[in-house]
Amino acid sequence: MLNPLSPLTSDGYQPSAFYFKVMFGATLGLVDTSFKEVSGISAELETETVIEGGENRYVHTLPTHYKSRSLQLKRGIAPMTSPLVLWCRSVFEADFVTPILAQPIVVCLMNADGLPIRSWSFANAYPIKWEVEAFGSEKNEVAIENITLSYNYSNRLT
Repeated sequence: MLNPLSPLTSDGYQPSAFYFKVMFGATLGLVDTSFKEVSGISAELETETVIEGGENRYVHTLPTHYKSRSLQLKRGIAPMTSPLVLWCRSVFEADFVTPILAQPIVVCLMNADGLPIRSWSFANAYPIKWEVEAFGSEKNEVAIENITLSYNYSNRLT
């Protein structure tokens, strides 16, 4: 039996970082193409330093609030019918005529059998940046788009 604090999977190995999926939307059943990279999964607190009054040996660092990060998704440029592309277009190309639709996002790290072994949820996410990496005549690579999402908070599910 594995120690529940151990980072190992049930087969005794460390989880691999290359087999993951990203799910969007209220149903969370929609998986939108493959991603080259997902980054920005982190939690951080803002702090404030308080100097002890009358006692010069002590400085206290106190938490003030949660600092949200951005989730970055990298993938090959997707077709116009991609749900993620449609969502980004509704944010960046609709001239704020319609409200921005924030969605929950779940990122799952998978095992060899395709089952989630680690999962994180991101509440009220929406795109804040959508860029295409530089094209180069000397490159022999897939054209990549980067999508940056803002979110209110995240939770580790498993």
